[in-house]
Amino acid sequence: MAKLQITWLGHGGILYRTAGGTHLWVDRWSGGPTFPDAWRTPERVDVVAPTHGHFDHVGENCKDVTELVDGRDDVTVVCGHEMSIYLAAHGIEAIGMNKGGTVEAGDVRLTMVHADHTGGATITGGGAQQMTRELGCWGWVLEFDDGPTAYHSGDTDLFGDMALIRERWSPSIAVLPIGGHYTMGPRDAARALELVGATTVVPVHFGTFPALAGTPDELRRHTSADVVSLAPGETWEA
Repeated sequence: MAKLQITWLGHGGILYRTAGGTHLWVDRWSGGPTFPDAWRTPERVDVVAPTHGHFDHVGENCKDVTELVDGRDDVTVVCGHEMSIYLAAHGIEAIGMNKGGTVEAGDVRLTMVHADHTGGATITGGGAQQMTRELGCWGWVLEFDDGPTAYHSGDTDLFGDMALIRERWSPSIAVLPIGGHYTMGPRDAARALELVGATTVVPVHFGTFPALAGTPDELRRHTSADVVSLAPGETWEA
């Protein structure tokens, strides 16, 4: 029987491939130093669901979202309302929503939930001319038909209402940032696991830059959950 496949795309990016064949891309950053070359030309794109507009999750000017959609029919893009307006200006039709909303795409139900972060998209060139436009930030609860439920937090700090994720959805899998500096680090990620109740965690958003110093081994020291530490491009089956 086919299983859910979770592939780490380096940094904060994940490709979910469902038992029903849906390919769901979250926070692909092809310009990142750890992005796996094997996934530069996607074999299939069904759903694109970023968590916020920072360049290291969607590329500058949301380039990675537009590249995933370009030339492909019937791709569903799901994001915050403000990002959907921004993408429309780039010729991308997206389903704009807000926290508490749920969208069904393929064999996945995506519910937008809170994240404690910022979400400014880079809209001009680098250096002194660089500017951002705040587009919001969020996480996803992903309910897979014939599969587990996953909490993909996106970039976030620890916050107490993560306990509501457990109360409402009881995910068995969590995809959490552990790098620190821009997000929570390993110790707080372990606390997040306690609140969420997930028994398995896929750590992301670490090791890309020196500032992201948290490690999976440090996370293991603070949690009893199963820590699935992937190399960029590696896949784990749930």
